[in-house]
Amino acid sequence: MRHPDRTAGYSLSVLDNLMLGAFHHYRSSKKVISKDIAEIMEIFPALKGREREPAGTLSGGLQQMLAIGRGLMARPKILLLDEPSVGLAPLVIREIMSTLAQLKSSGVTIILVEQNTMSALNAADRVYIMERGQITQSGSSEEMISDSKIQQAYLGHSRLQPA
Repeated sequence: MRHPDRTAGYSLSVLDNLMLGAFHHYRSSKKVISKDIAEIMEIFPALKGREREPAGTLSGGLQQMLAIGRGLMARPKILLLDEPSVGLAPLVIREIMSTLAQLKSSGVTIILVEQNTMSALNAADRVYIMERGQITQSGSSEEMISDSKIQQAYLGHSRLQPA
């Protein structure tokens, strides 16, 4: 029996998922949307050649890349990502965080909610630490990395060097 929460987007192909991301500008020419899809394939080359595969058959890392790509298809001013590293292998986490850094440098504003503290600190320009729904600390990534209280509380050690 299929899991009820997984039947909708998981049975759609990679291409269908990307097309859904472009839904709000569906009146754009097919050429424009095709160009956007090609850009997503450049950002996430692991998706190339998988356009017809059902999204549900992809690995967790590829599904996360597809979800980010689908979001980018909407051409957002701000991209909100909630735990993009959860459940992924360290190598895939590095790849996704590297891609986020590239997107950031290309001008995409990203709001990243992430419990993988070191990855978040390395990816961020500005950091807000929340405890029980309240912001308890904020500052630049460099300030947070060099703060010994932050190192001890969230990284489990002191004397970290910024990456």
